[in-house]
Amino acid sequence: MHMSSDPVFDTSAARPYASSRCLPDTLLWSWLHEDAPYGDLTTDSLPLRGRSARMDFFARESCTVACVEEAVRLVELCGGQASLAAVSGERVLPGQALLHAQGDAPALLLAWKVAQTLVEVASGIATATALLVRMLAEAGHHVPVACTRKNIPGTRALAVRAVQAGGGVMHRCGLSETLLVFPEHRALLAPGLWPEALTGMGRSQPERKRVVEVTDIDQAMLAAAGGAEVLQLERFAPEQLAALRQRLDQDGRRPAPALAVAGGVTPATALDYARAGADMLVTSWPYMAPRADVKVTVSAAGEGAP
Repeated sequence: MHMSSDPVFDTSAARPYASSRCLPDTLLWSWLHEDAPYGDLTTDSLPLRGRSARMDFFARESCTVACVEEAVRLVELCGGQASLAAVSGERVLPGQALLHAQGDAPALLLAWKVAQTLVEVASGIATATALLVRMLAEAGHHVPVACTRKNIPGTRALAVRAVQAGGGVMHRCGLSETLLVFPEHRALLAPGLWPEALTGMGRSQPERKRVVEVTDIDQAMLAAAGGAEVLQLERFAPEQLAALRQRLDQDGRRPAPALAVAGGVTPATALDYARAGADMLVTSWPYMAPRADVKVTVSAAGEGAP
């Protein structure tokens, strides 16, 4: 279906959204097209065209909101009008309004579920990320919470928006931007060659920090001696992390490599890792969090929520 041929999908009527951080229209259009490739059969079968409606989103529970700007833009792309009642990164309470929309009933119904699901999924990730960030800050540990690229394929842009809304950062957005040597890489190199290869990476990619994932203290010290600027500690216990920090201090290498804990970082372990001396917590845990519960009301214009 060519969207501009349908008045509900008329891109010429779409207004530019003010937020420069909003996900691109091309991505939002793809989500709308996935949900209604040939139109909304139910709505189109009812006498609703030309009937004015309103739609309101509310939080059913406390959460950190994410992608509510995209929800507004989805409504706009479908031909309706919408305004923000909360912004991404805001911590809201049960019953608090997130957005208000009005317009032709078919336009609002077309945007409805895509927008609701987007806000629920993104806000779930943001809320989990914010929980970790808040726990650390309240305990006096300003350690970055970095989320991995282990999001569902095809949802990277959404994951980035949600993690940032929760106060986290991305560990790496993809293979093209960072140098991270895994044990799987080292297994394919000739024995004894990988420290030399690590030095070569520094020459070929001088603007990139060399990150090496290690699974024990001896591997970590060898990687540090080879010039690793960041050691990614795969499933280290907090006690192992503290012991490695002590070994590096005794070694006297300056600057010492940063220590990024990966694997097993959850609310139950985050503070232990921070106390043990982690410079960064790398986690996929927020992606497993339940989605936030968002209530949507749709009513005839002039009825419903104020």
